[in-house]
Amino acid sequence: MFRSRLNHWRRRLLWATGLRTVFGERAADGRALLHSRIAPSTCIEGEGGLMLGDHVFIGQFNFIDATAGLQIDEGVQITNFVSIVTHSSHRSIRLLGRQYVEHVGERPGFIKAPIRIGAYSFIGPHSLIEAGAVIGKGVVVCAYAQVRGEVPDFAIMAGQPARQVGDVRAADAKLLALHPMLAAHYQAWAGELPV
Repeated sequence: MFRSRLNHWRRRLLWATGLRTVFGERAADGRALLHSRIAPSTCIEGEGGLMLGDHVFIGQFNFIDATAGLQIDEGVQITNFVSIVTHSSHRSIRLLGRQYVEHVGERPGFIKAPIRIGAYSFIGPHSLIEAGAVIGKGVVVCAYAQVRGEVPDFAIMAGQPARQVGDVRAADAKLLALHPMLAAHYQAWAGELPV
């Protein structure tokens, strides 16, 4: 709890002093994540539920809700103006109306589920990641995509709701052909080389 408040205030202070994104966050277990960085303009709700890997970049003006649990694995890039929500009350509010705030017990229609974003995935600008989404490793979520449910490893996702429109390994194979000395680095996280 103390650590998440400290990080929150540190980002607010950096924003107030005009400084931009800096390196150095902390994992839930207290480990230093020296290569991760979160822009000070990103809003994180329920920061205690955030499990963050190293080498993560979270850009400007994002809304990240980790109240139901959010795991962001190593190397994930979250660009700008992205919303990641682990809960949604819109159906419950419509059903309960004015009684929503005073309702005791489970609220009908309330959605709450953790999210996981796999290693070295890229989340494009203005995307929405919905409660319960499980995004595989190496995924590219295109700008303005609305992701829900399970996304396979290496998928290219686009649309509202998002659907798979390709596989990043085709482009990765072309890049590795130009830079074969990087194959070991790629294989270290991907577990295989693209064909």
